[in-house]
Amino acid sequence: MTLTFHALSENERFARLAVSGFLSQLDPNISELSDIKTAVSEAVTNAIVHGYRERSGEVMMQVRIFEDSRICIKIQDKGCGMADVEQAMTPLYTSSPEEERAGLGFTIMETFMEKVRVKSKPDKGTTVILERTVQGKRRL
Repeated sequence: MTLTFHALSENERFARLAVSGFLSQLDPNISELSDIKTAVSEAVTNAIVHGYRERSGEVMMQVRIFEDSRICIKIQDKGCGMADVEQAMTPLYTSSPEEERAGLGFTIMETFMEKVRVKSKPDKGTTVILERTVQGKRRL
C-alpha cells in the first residue's frame, strides 16, 4: 500500500487508521496493532512537525507485508532533513526546544518495532523505515 497525504497534523490519525486497516489481513492482536500504530504516529508526526516546520509539504507512507508476516513501513518527507541522524535519535533530543516536545519519538519507535532505520539529508528530507513481524492469528 502506498499513500501520499498533506503534512497536516490531522493526517496523523488518517495514517494510523490506514495502517490499521491494511494490516488487519494479518489478524494482529490488539497489543501488536496498538504498538505499530503508535510507532507510525510518531514517525508521521516527526515528518509533519520537524520535516516541514512552518511550510507545507507531503508525507509518503508505504506499507509492505511479506510472506513470513514481517511488515515494513516506510514514512518519507521531502522536508528540511537532518545533518546528524545519530544525535536526532538520542533520547530527549529535540530540534525544537522552544516547543513543548519530549524528544522521545525515535525512542518510542524503537520500543515498539523490531527495527528502525533512518536516512536523512539536509534540505532533501527524511525516510524512516519501521520493521516488525506480526504474530497475529493468521499468516499469509
